[in-house]
Amino acid sequence: MKKANSYHGHRFPPEIISTAVWMYHRFALSFRDVEDLMAHRGVIVSYESIRRWCLKFGPQYQRVLKRRESKGADQWLVDEMYIQIGGEQYYLWRAVDQDGDVLDILVQRRRNRAAAERFFRKVLQRQGRAPRVIVTDKLASYPAAIRTVLPESEHDTRCYANNRAESSQQATRRQEQWDGLLLTQTIRRLCAKMANAN
Repeated sequence: MKKANSYHGHRFPPEIISTAVWMYHRFALSFRDVEDLMAHRGVIVSYESIRRWCLKFGPQYQRVLKRRESKGADQWLVDEMYIQIGGEQYYLWRAVDQDGDVLDILVQRRRNRAAAERFFRKVLQRQGRAPRVIVTDKLASYPAAIRTVLPESEHDTRCYANNRAESSQQATRRQEQWDGLLLTQTIRRLCAKMANAN
């Protein structure tokens, strides 16, 4: 991802470094897990070197990937689900694109029109452009929020059209209790890692 000269001074070639960094970020592995996987491929490298590579090259990879994805998704599939955090009720909102990649997530206390508008604004800000189609279930707060925030987008509520968004929540649904996680920022980071692991 970075030019070859940015790898100057490293003992390993760019291909090995980029593979280790990619494995760490793509599959949400620990540095020791990546070390083991690299050893399985015949590359003996310490987990500390992998950590340094991730710190140095990770942000650059992220910027390059973000530029590649800057065209934005043509279709958003949106779903919300009930979760419990520290014994309290919250809703986890998630948007995925037509390829099943997670666009954004947000944890909120409500699932009313204001919450839907807040979520759509957040996804729109991150994506940079409105989608052609938004696929949702038949939650009553969606139509008004879409008319307000994304008036040019078509709203699809057909039965089974939202299956991809529903199934993207399965990893989260498996964890029924989120004991000890009280901060929504912590939950957001955890859900992003879970989404990348799937």
